[in-house]
Order: sequence, then C-alpha cells, then structure tokens
Amino acid sequence: MISLADFSGFAPLRATPPGQNGILTRAQSLKTPVKNWLNRWLVEPLLALLRQGISPRRLALCVAVAIVIGNIPILGVSTILCTFIALIFRLNFPAIQLVQAAMAPTQILLIIPFVRLGEWILRVPPQVVSIKAALTLMSQGVWQAIVVLRDAIFHAGLAWTLIAPFAVYLLHRLLTPVFERMAAQIRRPPTEA
Repeated sequence: MISLADFSGFAPLRATPPGQNGILTRAQSLKTPVKNWLNRWLVEPLLALLRQGISPRRLALCVAVAIVIGNIPILGVSTILCTFIALIFRLNFPAIQLVQAAMAPTQILLIIPFVRLGEWILRVPPQVVSIKAALTLMSQGVWQAIVVLRDAIFHAGLAWTLIAPFAVYLLHRLLTPVFERMAAQIRRPPTEA
C-alpha cells in the first residue's frame, strides 16, 4: 500500500534487511525499485494534479477510464481511444494518458483471458492462441496479424466491451474515496511541532 508518507521516494531504514538471516529475497529486492517507479511516474503526478485543483471525483473518473481502456485487448488502440474520450468528455488528458500507458503490462497479460471469455460468451470452440505466436505474426506485418487473428480479436473485443462499463463504474466508486482522502491530506495545513 502506498501512503503519503512514502512519496519522498526513499525507503525507510531498517537495522536488518527483511528476509531470512538478513538476506534479501529476489521479490523483496525488486519491491523497492518498483515502488519507487510507481511513486515517481504514477502517484506523484496524480498528486500534483490534486494539488493543482482537479477534483478527486474527476481524477478518479480519469484513472478508472484509463485503467479500463489501457487494458483493451486490442494492441495499438488504447492511446487513440483515450485521446478521443479525454477530448469528448473533457477529462484530464495527462492523467488519462499516464495511467493508460502504465497499463501496458496488464494489457498484454489480459489478452488471452479476454479471448477465452469471448469464446465462452459466444459458445465457440477455443482457438489456439499464444502471446508469442501473436507477436511473431505481428513481426510479419500488422495486417497479416489482423487477418490471422481476426476471430480472436473479435472475441476479446466483445468480452472487453461487455465488461468495460461495469469496470469503469466499479473503479470510479473505489477510487473516489481514495482521492478524496488524498486531497484532504494535501489541503490539511501542516501541524506545528
């Protein structure tokens, strides 16, 4: 969990590092760089937007839309779609683009589950699909990949389209109180010691 106290980018000092016999495990050694990266490139810019006066509800909506669109299972569409949505609904463009770009790893991871869900919804037999094969196809040309993966793209897009409105609603409801608390902490005057 990221708290406002962690926004300095420094990890708290400990007498002995966590782990067995004072030895850092691989997961623990990766945790601090990932946390620092998230703070620097995602949390701090969003906090800066709150400091500049964007409403917590509006920022929550931007982030919710960006998370959902950033996970659309059709590669190369999320940036363009976020741009249009930000312009049409007058959402904060930097916030929506920042968050949707951060969703790239999960976008790749969710392609096959969306394909499988779309196949299940349409009651069609599962297609043999893998990320490695799709990327190999894309190296032969985007149009070739689209032609070969047409059904998989359709199935994944259908599943995402059915889930997206509910996901935006749920994320907006979950993120609004988080951003409201952050905004309240930002606006609270510092206590004198």
